[in-house]
Amino acid sequence: MIDVDIVALHASRVHAYEGRPADGPRPDPAPVAQDKVEVRAGKGIVGDRYYNHPAHQKAAVTFFAAESLDALGITASPLLTRRNVILRGFPIDDLAARRGTPGSVFSIDGVRFQAYRPANPCAWMDVVFGEGAFRGLRGHGGVRCVPLDDGVLQVGPAQLEIWTPTLL
Repeated sequence: MIDVDIVALHASRVHAYEGRPADGPRPDPAPVAQDKVEVRAGKGIVGDRYYNHPAHQKAAVTFFAAESLDALGITASPLLTRRNVILRGFPIDDLAARRGTPGSVFSIDGVRFQAYRPANPCAWMDVVFGEGAFRGLRGHGGVRCVPLDDGVLQVGPAQLEIWTPTLL
């Protein structure tokens, strides 16, 4: 078990970073910060834009390490990454599948996830965090996951447990 902190949770019905970065992000009509989120096995986070979306079945929930922004000297809200779960205390990118190897199965407070692929950053990161963020976050943009259990995640101290990689 590894002690981590869930520093932010994000669920939004809309995708704010569409179109060209030079045009700026779309306004998000709903609050994005959540104190807790409801997770459903194989579907994602209830109320999120990718919940039960077939094209995002293996990428329904995204995790991000807050330390990735710290390393770049970025002090803006990590919610601007638009990742669902922002953790502090573990390099979550290490759990992603890489070149033919499956990602790890891990749990946060008893809710299991299968890490699938890296959540690569996009050019929008230069718009929301400043020039160089896109390049600086390469390899540190988070991980896309499939939830394996129903459960609730909430902001605050949490326990992370990692199992050996498995195939979905």
